[in-house]
Amino acid sequence: QVQLVESGGGLVQAGGSLRLSCAASGSIFRFNAMGWYRQAPGKQRELVAAITRGGITNYTDSVKGRFTISRDNAKNTGYLQMNSLKPEDTAVYYCAVDPSLMKVVAGRGTYWGQGTQVTVSS
Repeated sequence: QVQLVESGGGLVQAGGSLRLSCAASGSIFRFNAMGWYRQAPGKQRELVAAITRGGITNYTDSVKGRFTISRDNAKNTGYLQMNSLKPEDTAVYYCAVDPSLMKVVAGRGTYWGQGTQVTVSS
C-alpha cells in the first residue's frame, strides 16, 4: 500500500514563500505521475500542478511563474515550491499519485495524502 504524507504548510504573509513536501512510501515517483491539488472552504478542489513520469510539468494559470512542482526519486519525495504567495492561495493542499497522468489531472489519482494547511495573510 502506498502512503503519502504532506508537510510544509503554515502561516505566511502575502509575498512570502513555502515549500510543500509529499513523502511517499517506497520508490514510486519513477513509475507514477504526481499532482498537487488545493481546496479552500466552500470551494471545489482544483488542480494546481502536475508532473509526468518523464518529468514534464504543467500548472494552472493562476500559479504560473510563482509555483514549481518537482520530485526527488532518490528521496521518494515530491515538492511544491510556492513563491509570491497571495491570500487567494489559502487552502488545504493535497498530493495525488497515479500511474496515469490523465487520472491525476482528472482528480481520480489512486493515492492521496492527508493534506497540509496553507494560510496567506494580507
